[in-house]
Amino acid sequence: MQYMLLIYNDPQKEPAYGTPAFQEMMAGFFAANARMKEDGVLRSGEGLQGVETATSLRIKSGKVETMDGPFAETHEHLGGYYVIDVADLDAALTYAALIPSAHFGTIEVRPLMDYNPAS
Repeated sequence: MQYMLLIYNDPQKEPAYGTPAFQEMMAGFFAANARMKEDGVLRSGEGLQGVETATSLRIKSGKVETMDGPFAETHEHLGGYYVIDVADLDAALTYAALIPSAHFGTIEVRPLMDYNPAS
């Protein structure tokens, strides 16, 4: 089963770039990446550019509307994701716990839809 691990955090709580705490956090990401690759569960993953680069889209009454920035009003921002392929939710949670942002943010674990189960 594939799961997406969505990484949310409040930028104000993230270690500042260039500090030892930031380097430690990044080492944790590199370790999580390595573990998921070694275990053969990592399918994809990437960080996202800042929310100031986001554009949200919706269609109302047949008309496309776009808005600068993310649509949700929240202190935590979606900063990146992993897609992993594991046996079950318990396994997905084990890998989610490896992500350093869990110490100051939230890791949302969601199963992916499989629209083509024969593949």
